Amino acid sequence: MASPSTEGTLPDGFDWLSLDPKEAVVWTDKPHSMSLVPALVVGVPLSLVLVGIPIIAAAYLSRENTEYVITTEALYVKRGVVSRDVKRVGFEKVQDTSYAQDFFGTQFGYGSVDISTAGGSGVELSFDSVGDPKRIQEIVNERIRARDRRGDAGDGETKADVLDDILAELRAIRGAVEGDSAAAGDATDRADAGELDGNDGNDGAADSAGEELDTETASTPSDDR
Repeated sequence: MASPSTEGTLPDGFDWLSLDPKEAVVWTDKPHSMSLVPALVVGVPLSLVLVGIPIIAAAYLSRENTEYVITTEALYVKRGVVSRDVKRVGFEKVQDTSYAQDFFGTQFGYGSVDISTAGGSGVELSFDSVGDPKRIQEIVNERIRARDRRGDAGDGETKADVLDDILAELRAIRGAVEGDSAAAGDATDRADAGELDGNDGNDGAADSAGEELDTETASTPSDDR
């Protein structure tokens, strides 16, 4: 069996997969070679009557035409001998992961990793007969946690931006209030100054009137004379 790939680029034969510019390959593999054992156990005895040959051939072709890919953003499965069926599940949709091993899988070190999605009914995607299924489940879970961390960091930046906007608005409101208060204070000072000027004018007029009255009194002749 070819060794699984954990490189950042796709190996040959993955022309069926198109990745986003920022999407990198984390792991690729196909069903474990020992997953053919059950077909051989059934097919070899039956091959004496030519019935087992199609069973063995079908199992072999199915394995050879099945590919599994984990990237930084999603999970991919490609199946199909005559036609091609490609399925993708993004990590943002993954709700639960699990793995299982039957008798042969336990004996030969392979099993199935099942992926369930939010809002889906049952298993949405499965890596069947993959080698070391527990490790593959851990890789999937780690990618989910990495995506959640990026999401939390993005939410933190958004909240910080919102707080900055609120603080800017509060500063603008405070500046406007302080400006209105200053304008009101200037108007009050001007009004007080005008009132003082008016009072000074009234006092001056009263003094002038008093002086005129005193002059008239002094110039009026006495009736006794």
